[in-house]
Amino acid sequence: MTEFQTTIGLEIHVQLKTKSKMFCSCDNNADGAEPNTLICPVCLGMPGTLPATNYQAVEWTVKTGLALGCSITPESKFDRKHYFYPDLPKGFQISQYDQPLCKGGKVEIQNPKSKCQIIRLNRIHLEEDAGKLVHPVGKNYSLVDLNRAGTPLMEIVTEPDITTPSQARKFMEGLQLALRYLKVSDADMEKGHLRCDANISVQHNGKSSPIVEIKNLNSFKFVEQALTYEEKRLRDDFANWPEKQIKMTRGFDSNKGITFEQRLKEEAADYRYFPEPDIPPMSFTASKIAKIKNQIIELPKTKKARYVSLGIREDVAERIVKHPQIAEYLESAKELKKELAFFISEEVKKAIDDHKITYEEYKKKVPVTSLADLLNLVGEGIISKTVAKEIFAEMVRNGKKASDIIKEKGLKQVSESSELNSPIAEVIRENPDLVTKYKAGKTQVIGFFIGEVMKKTGGRANPQILNKLLKERLNGNNS
Repeated sequence: MTEFQTTIGLEIHVQLKTKSKMFCSCDNNADGAEPNTLICPVCLGMPGTLPATNYQAVEWTVKTGLALGCSITPESKFDRKHYFYPDLPKGFQISQYDQPLCKGGKVEIQNPKSKCQIIRLNRIHLEEDAGKLVHPVGKNYSLVDLNRAGTPLMEIVTEPDITTPSQARKFMEGLQLALRYLKVSDADMEKGHLRCDANISVQHNGKSSPIVEIKNLNSFKFVEQALTYEEKRLRDDFANWPEKQIKMTRGFDSNKGITFEQRLKEEAADYRYFPEPDIPPMSFTASKIAKIKNQIIELPKTKKARYVSLGIREDVAERIVKHPQIAEYLESAKELKKELAFFISEEVKKAIDDHKITYEEYKKKVPVTSLADLLNLVGEGIISKTVAKEIFAEMVRNGKKASDIIKEKGLKQVSESSELNSPIAEVIRENPDLVTKYKAGKTQVIGFFIGEVMKKTGGRANPQILNKLLKERLNGNNS
């Protein structure tokens, strides 16, 4: 008997962060706006209105396609996709059917043991979003908010190359990072900028389960959880699989961690696609495509490889490239030193979160040149690494320079033996038992002595010189 095999394909909707909507000049940022305040006759589908294409959205879609290895369709067009729902005022959605902007492409993901897997793309097309329904708690009615109607949506469709729920999650995480580097979308799943419909089926002994589409998954965790639940449900229901393959849609209840049945899945014929008569076709010459391609900046995989080639540890490079703004911050340094990269990877994101500030606020307070100066002081032995973290926290709080903070707080590292002899003598005198252990061969106790002297000097003792002086005293029978 063969094992069960799982096949997964994803349809990802990406909200592009253009200033205006897809086919009108309404504000495209509906976050926090009062319902139905960012609308116009075009959004509402009023008779006699005509759509006008937002070519920034078109270019960004082509840019994304080029970055992901797609071929660009020389002649592309929009189509009408008909369905009826309360948040779709026209009764159809302007989308793309047989001539999408981008075809093919791929995304690489890392599987366990660092094995690279290629997930092929089928297409990337551009469409407008619908509005949304609001369901007041305890009420038996729903409200319609059309602020989001007309928002440009880029839909990325994969081939069914994904075989596990964890791969689906990794694909989504990698795609989100690429979109943020391309600066076409904030790709924030919690805010609905990035949404996923996941298609899954299971095969066993030459028989295939129904194809199930799980709708509107809005977090990486939910993508993996929903697919894991549905994979198990389909396997457990093997005896009841129908002979004829059907398609159905299910929702995901994140509180219960289960999927639930919604409806049978429509086929393309049900949408009655036909070319959008009010929008002219789009053409792309080789020179136009080349111009868009030149806008693509270094993407995460390439950036990480470059960092590693500069001597930056792989795990450090990985942490930095996961945050485009942090990578941008490092890149603004005059020299990409590995010490600077390590400190940024360990402390900057943590500081932003701890102080509850934005990246822009952080950058104003601590330009990368100021951080580089701080680390240079460590390299010169003026302050210790421990004190550097204390100074950095102060820089984030008040925006002062490291040198000014050192002067104000007297944090300069103590490197003179004349200043260290007294606290060393005190610590040795206070711990005769440990002195005996050290002389008996348990030299690891020197770490305790170093820590105690550090406390007495407020962490300002130069650790290298302190270690040398302590050994001299302990080995010289002075107590």
